[in-house]
Amino acid sequence: MVATVEYIENIIATFEQATEANWKTIGREGNTIVPLDEEWGDEIMITGDLHGNRRNLNLIRRIADLDNHPKRHLVLQEVCHGGPTYPANGGCMSHTLLEDVAKLKVRYRDRVHFLLSNHELAEVTDYPIQKHRQMLNLLFRLGLQQMYGSAADKVREAFTPFILSCPLAVRLPGGIFITHSIPEKVDSYRFDKTIFSRQLEPVELLGRGPVFDLVWGRDYRQENADAFARAVEAEVLINGHEPCPDGFATPNSRQIILDSCGEKACYVILPIQQKANQEEIVKRIQRLK
Repeated sequence: MVATVEYIENIIATFEQATEANWKTIGREGNTIVPLDEEWGDEIMITGDLHGNRRNLNLIRRIADLDNHPKRHLVLQEVCHGGPTYPANGGCMSHTLLEDVAKLKVRYRDRVHFLLSNHELAEVTDYPIQKHRQMLNLLFRLGLQQMYGSAADKVREAFTPFILSCPLAVRLPGGIFITHSIPEKVDSYRFDKTIFSRQLEPVELLGRGPVFDLVWGRDYRQENADAFARAVEAEVLINGHEPCPDGFATPNSRQIILDSCGEKACYVILPIQQKANQEEIVKRIQRLK
């Protein structure tokens, strides 16, 4: 059954409001969220990929409890592609999580930060992703068509600017830098770190440039992590992107990878102003339950 006209109009309006909220987030400098001072917030909940897992998103919202923790921030990433499908046409229902994230951004403009991730970027740039012999982009479109019928393109036109306005990183004062992933071979070529601090041209989001390299990278060598950390002036890197059977991983002495998708899904809540090394952060990691 196709959604009502009123529902569709509300979703489109929500994405438009969320786009504006992304650009007007207090603490946004270029494409990075930077805490301004102690009044900005006192702790931050960092989560990993969700890929259509509604149960885990609901758990995250419950644990974050943003209404009762007015100085807590929440970092989300990668909700598209995965999870349940519509019985009628097999379309992916993960678009509903993207809609929920937009609603959270509108409601908690300055405290919810949805990082640009590779699956969302692929969705709005038509970059094909195949998994288990299925084209994830096609399944996502089928899901939109099942829910919105002839208005599916209008909904897509509304969420595209929202995704492209998402920040690339969150920088914490204690030397912690949060991105979806890190580029490959930073130790052997000069990565354009200015993408974090300047306005991006539309073509930079459509092609295989530094933004693409950032969100798609899977180079977990110590040398690569060290080089990226030096480039962004950080001590610890917190990322998603990589599936983790145990819910998190530390592939080198710099990186912590969080996975919020599986049965052992994890998250971490950190004091914003406090410096912490990798070992101390790992001790704070908890399972979603």
